[in-house]
Amino acid sequence: MLDASVKSALERIGDTDLVLDVGGWAKPFARADWVLDLMPYETRGLYGSATGDDERFSVDTWVVGDICAAEPWPFDDDQFDFAICSHTLEDVRDPVRVCSELVRVAKAGYVEVPSRLEEQSWGVHGPWVGWSHHRWLVDGTGDGLEFVSKPGVLHGRPELHFPAGVAGVLAETERVVSRFWERSFEFSERIFHEAGELESYLGDLVAERGAELSARARAGDGRSWLRRELGGAYRGIMRVRSR
Repeated sequence: MLDASVKSALERIGDTDLVLDVGGWAKPFARADWVLDLMPYETRGLYGSATGDDERFSVDTWVVGDICAAEPWPFDDDQFDFAICSHTLEDVRDPVRVCSELVRVAKAGYVEVPSRLEEQSWGVHGPWVGWSHHRWLVDGTGDGLEFVSKPGVLHGRPELHFPAGVAGVLAETERVVSRFWERSFEFSERIFHEAGELESYLGDLVAERGAELSARARAGDGRSWLRRELGGAYRGIMRVRSR
């Protein structure tokens, strides 16, 4: 979650507001009163805390569950004043379902996902395009989000992705799409019925931004950023294995 967004979220949340963190297992939002995640409380915090503060939630308010399940989340309509869902929607099988539950149980909130600039870049964390475990490309559309199933064709077609080095020179704000929302926000899945439509969708962004970003990559040192990211991921994996 962007540092500026953490600060803004904390400014929007009152002392008595009830806050939900959806999918916050790896880096919980400490101000959350409740957390909903597939993983158990005892294994939380692979990447630390989103704020570094004492956790307001507890084992009793950490709900283990499938956020994409057909049955509603175990919360009432508008139960929460604010809900955080950061770097989760791109991972799950049904982000539209998750968004629909978010706007049902919360009056306002914040969502953050990787941008297509990052997700369509080669070498983000290995010899492939984007993050290997992410299922979706996400576009910001006005005040909403539009999801496109991430196709395998990305990895074998250079004209459909940005080259190595580009991910390393993206600014933090370029690497994500984020939205604060009140009452609701727009969300949908975009489906392509023709291969040509999908190829245009993928390739047009690369054609539009590729030369600029490649020039920035040549002028900068994207590899040092990649080494830092890979090193942090390796250390995190080793911490889990050592538990």
